[in-house]
Amino acid sequence: MTARSTRAVANILAICEEHFAGAYELEVVNLYERPSLAAGEQIIAAPTCVKAFPLPQRRIIGDMSNTGRVLEGLDLVTHA
Repeated sequence: MTARSTRAVANILAICEEHFAGAYELEVVNLYERPSLAAGEQIIAAPTCVKAFPLPQRRIIGDMSNTGRVLEGLDLVTHA
């Protein structure tokens, strides 16, 4: 895994813990070890975060360092 991917994993874990306190499932896939998944999931850049559920599926690319953008990009912001 690249340094940027490692940073992205740490950032998304911190965001999930802060906002969802264990009520989430996160699967980290190293595309260097499992490159066939990139094609199967239509991933064209890394690091990519894919929110599968709840639908609709959302994807964001980058180091996940901007919490607001991550939550908004994955459609996880609750609107009052």
